[in-house]
Amino acid sequence: MSHDETTSVQPTRHRDPGQHELGDLILIGATPVGRGIFARRKLSPGLVLGEIHGEILDDHPEDSSYVMELPSSRLLEPAPPFRFVNHSCDPNCELFYWYDEDSEAQEDRLWVQTIRPIKQGEELSIDYCWPADAAIPCRCGTESCRGWIVDPAERHLLPDPETAVPTSPNPALSTAVMAPNAATTQ
Repeated sequence: MSHDETTSVQPTRHRDPGQHELGDLILIGATPVGRGIFARRKLSPGLVLGEIHGEILDDHPEDSSYVMELPSSRLLEPAPPFRFVNHSCDPNCELFYWYDEDSEAQEDRLWVQTIRPIKQGEELSIDYCWPADAAIPCRCGTESCRGWIVDPAERHLLPDPETAVPTSPNPALSTAVMAPNAATTQ
């Protein structure tokens, strides 16, 4: 995911460290495309779920499906649980970079925040917004599905997904990958 497709703002609601533990809010579970993240309870819009931790890389790994681009152009290989956040054309979460208003600097820290109410048991998702040259067929199944995992502004550059040849060796896994140039899926 390119840093241009994420939000760069202060979070809507700061999370009080004593308010909840991440494990109280989400769990990893099975999905039709591998694994995903699900809400353990109702979640309010604007809730900062947590920071995405993982390994910071200078080069794109050959065997990762999950890397995310950071503002410095370095890459984050996310650790569980957020490595399993899947794509949806109608997401309920978003990624954002922490922005320090005092120094006007963006840190290479990536966070997940809810953008609408989420029901208990609902899968958490983000819009990967890949560029058209890296798009793969989408299988999110939402009413607003674009047919491709692609930035909405670049959807017009792609053919109708029903007539296109899948670029993924297993189209059923298409929503499970994070990086547009990843070599493998879950």
